[in-house]
Amino acid sequence: MSIRRLPPHLVNRIAAGEVVERPASALKELVENSIDAGATRIAVSLGQGGVGRIEVADDGCGMSADDMALALERHCTSKLPDEAIESVMTLGFRGEALPSIASVARVTIESRPAGRDGWSRVVDNGEVLRDGPAAVPPGTRIVVEELFARVPARRKFLRSPRSEYAACLDMVRRLAMARPDIAFTLEHDGRRVLTVPGGEERPGRVAGLTDRALAENSVAIDWVRDTVSLGGVAGLPTFNRGIADHQYLFVNGRPVRDRLLMGAIRGAYAEMLPRDRHAVVALFLDMPPSEVDVNVHPAKTEVRFRDPALIRGMIVSGLRRALDEAGHRSVQRPPDSALAMWQTESVAPPLAAVPPVDDWTHTAPETRVMERQSLFAPRAGFAAPPPLARAEVAFASPPEVRQYPMGVARGQVAKTYIVAEAEDGLVLVDQHAAHERLVLERMRAALTGGRVASQAMLIPEVVELDEPACDRLEARADELAEFGLDLERFGPTAMLVRATPALLGQSDPKGLVADLADELAAFDQALSLRERLDHVAATMACHGSVRAGRILSVAEMNALLREMEVTPHSGQCNHGRPTWVKLQHGDIEKLFGRK
Repeated sequence: MSIRRLPPHLVNRIAAGEVVERPASALKELVENSIDAGATRIAVSLGQGGVGRIEVADDGCGMSADDMALALERHCTSKLPDEAIESVMTLGFRGEALPSIASVARVTIESRPAGRDGWSRVVDNGEVLRDGPAAVPPGTRIVVEELFARVPARRKFLRSPRSEYAACLDMVRRLAMARPDIAFTLEHDGRRVLTVPGGEERPGRVAGLTDRALAENSVAIDWVRDTVSLGGVAGLPTFNRGIADHQYLFVNGRPVRDRLLMGAIRGAYAEMLPRDRHAVVALFLDMPPSEVDVNVHPAKTEVRFRDPALIRGMIVSGLRRALDEAGHRSVQRPPDSALAMWQTESVAPPLAAVPPVDDWTHTAPETRVMERQSLFAPRAGFAAPPPLARAEVAFASPPEVRQYPMGVARGQVAKTYIVAEAEDGLVLVDQHAAHERLVLERMRAALTGGRVASQAMLIPEVVELDEPACDRLEARADELAEFGLDLERFGPTAMLVRATPALLGQSDPKGLVADLADELAAFDQALSLRERLDHVAATMACHGSVRAGRILSVAEMNALLREMEVTPHSGQCNHGRPTWVKLQHGDIEKLFGRK
């Protein structure tokens, strides 16, 4: 077969396969064009997740009739005044987006430069249908309809309208985050879903587009090395999420998804996050254009650095320095309503009056310790502060340590660690990590028998999430019911929690539902939740376990130790960390120089 020159319409369709992968790809190109045109307001409207309709309107510089005709030809652009492609500062520069989109969809372009007449052109899958003057406001408005309607091989590979809408929403968020000076609005099927004003500060724009709580639970980053500057916000290690989709990276104002940068973030947060948790960050790298190559990917989502070691080291150092300066900061305290729900431990009854010293020799040996302790009770008329330590009256003799491999509880340290005495040493138990594993194993056993029992809430709780997260939860509501979690859609951006798994006890419904939404985002849609049992059950178990900071009674501590002895895999928590350690008698003797 001889070599032939492909016709222009086929060349455009091939190029569209690289540039226009899905509606979000087309939307990205159109919004980037608006940004490069100097717009201060960008309005986006979607229909059927972008599959049926994409509309982008701006107040940028606009195009004349001649420029509009050239914009629909391949490799025609105003963003490269010379041949120095390595010095490009705009988001687009190839001149491929508009002709590629117009070759696989119906495209309507309306534009007017300030002080000049407006013009309109309609192109349907590469064929010009209308070209003439139009009465339009200054700026540009582009409408893309029926994407891939005449390319069924591509259309059938698109996902559901909900999934495509979620991708479009994420793309608009990233572009809006990169330019806090521009106002953005987004509508989907006639409903306003996103509005951000122009002229915002970067931290406020990032928090507004991710999580409002990030503003109180993050540190600012401002780091300069040579000609490279690093800015943005980094969430505290305790303010983390279940997936890495909440990490936003920008190079010279361009949203990117770069493995080098993602790896640097993991390195900076190493040893501060569990293996299955991810930091929430928004990093902005600015450098001379000669130090980065943006022309390495058709969609320009990947970049190549001239000195990758410098960039990685700068991110790791900048993040660690900012987190170190945060000191002891953690996620901000919960609201007073949440603190009021904590139950206080009952106080032991007061001790009897102190007997005369002469009576010591006449009392039973087993009561002498108790009576001598009462000598330190406050005397009548003497005001003394309450003791700072907590003790419980030993009404029953402690059990023999020989009977239990994990020993018997002797106390609690820092409201987090149980101290137990075993026959061969001292056992320290992380109460949260241990109970997390126990809840997970109980949930596995319950699912083996059918479904997890649920506990109805007296007052259903409303959990506010973004719309794609609510869509994912609603689609899996029947499967989540098998885990004991009863959810119901409550408007576009909220879910109503009617029941939670009984195994979790007094759990946090909001945190549980938010983490489950993140887990579902990482799942393959073809997999059922039972096929991802470990992930879902582990997420629920984490929210249902005894938290660090809770004071446990001796009976509760011993009950936890006994259950650990009979539960498989209780030596490590769901995240792979150890749940208990032991100091042998020999180790203790070495500490005191006895051996």
